[in-house]
Amino acid sequence: MKNIKSYVNQHKDRFINELIDLLKIPSISADSAYSQDVLNTADAVKNALEKAGCTTVEICETPGYPIVYGEKIIDENLPTVLVYGHYDVQPADPIELWDSPPFEPVIKTTKKHPDGAIFARGACDDKGQMYMHVKALEYMTKNSNLPCNVKFMVEGEEEIGSSSLAWFVERNQEKLSNDVILISDTGMISNSQPSITTGLRGLSYVEVEVTGPNRDLHSGLYGGAVANPINVLTKMIASLHDSNNHITIPGFYDGVEELSLNERAEMAKAPFSLDDYKKAIDIDDVYGETGYTTNERNSIRPTLDVNGIWGGYTGEGAKTVIASKAYAKISMRLVPNQEWKNITELFTKHFESIAPKSVKIKVTPHHGGQGYVTPTDNIGYKAANKAYTETFGVPAIPQRSGGSIPIVALFEKELKSKTILMGFGLDSDAIHSPNEHFGVFNYLKGIETIPLFYKYFTEMSK
Repeated sequence: MKNIKSYVNQHKDRFINELIDLLKIPSISADSAYSQDVLNTADAVKNALEKAGCTTVEICETPGYPIVYGEKIIDENLPTVLVYGHYDVQPADPIELWDSPPFEPVIKTTKKHPDGAIFARGACDDKGQMYMHVKALEYMTKNSNLPCNVKFMVEGEEEIGSSSLAWFVERNQEKLSNDVILISDTGMISNSQPSITTGLRGLSYVEVEVTGPNRDLHSGLYGGAVANPINVLTKMIASLHDSNNHITIPGFYDGVEELSLNERAEMAKAPFSLDDYKKAIDIDDVYGETGYTTNERNSIRPTLDVNGIWGGYTGEGAKTVIASKAYAKISMRLVPNQEWKNITELFTKHFESIAPKSVKIKVTPHHGGQGYVTPTDNIGYKAANKAYTETFGVPAIPQRSGGSIPIVALFEKELKSKTILMGFGLDSDAIHSPNEHFGVFNYLKGIETIPLFYKYFTEMSK
């Protein structure tokens, strides 16, 4: 694989243009108005896998959006790598906060990306990172140096909970059998210091509804005499944390893994500037659970956040009403040993118990998933570290992520194999936010690094 750098350099303009074409398709799985675009993206991924060298590629129907499956089997006796990615993207709202249209990709330089970054919804999460694997396969097949078997499973519902993926995995265990699963849907510390994500938080996502009177009421005639659902909801939400930002739901912390001082010290070795962190998101100070650092709060500790809240009149001008209903969407990020369905039940029971009799409460669970930890003595981790070391010149640092990829725990349960998270994005890439982007350097570096993982994993598996 000595010629990989020259191959990437020779074809980099084509690689970038192909990704830009993929990013132009608004594959928003959460909005049914874009259903045809999601299906068109699946077709585009299928075509890309065929051109990259997969000998079998199929669009597999599911109860929801299809899964694109591809494979290149060169020898049944060799190890098999299963690559997972997703072709759906988050909604682009709020559109007005984008500096350029979210589905009209542009390349601009930034402080973190002096070589340029592609600005578009899905650039980093996950089209750009998924497509690195497609181009890495192209390199290996074109140069006849694919060292093992490879399978691809690219879904279209990751941003809405991956319910069809679970259905598909349970029914296709033989088709998906593998020795290691490779995912690039995470990030790394910086372009000079790679890292490998060794832990993910779980997730419990719910929607709550508070109902007061049977219709909107005049706030002058009824104000102070009946419960205002918006007022009640905000008080209930505020009570979910105490003065130390500790979550007050009974039983919430049962089983929460407490890392040792040595483990926390190892985490602290990762380069981190609190001043740069605050400056990057324009805040004067950080906020969170007492007794933990910023990097601990967003990785090894569970959290509870309101993701949306609404009710009443929000149009232009004034309308003096007491709303009949108020709503909120709430996500809880969980750590290993917190079972997401149990947490959802604990939340529901507690939220109903703290409601005054003057309102009715409805809690609707949406989706969730388990946390995950990959041991650093796993040969997949070692192969990834060796690949990063070769292309970046320094070893990768193990790092736990604050994000959630619920299907990782599902893969281990159903397919009995470990997942290696080789992310190439940066925290500043604004995934799920306006002006999402992915560095050109990162994209090309991923294509350069991934084939080395195949090489070293195959060698270590002998």
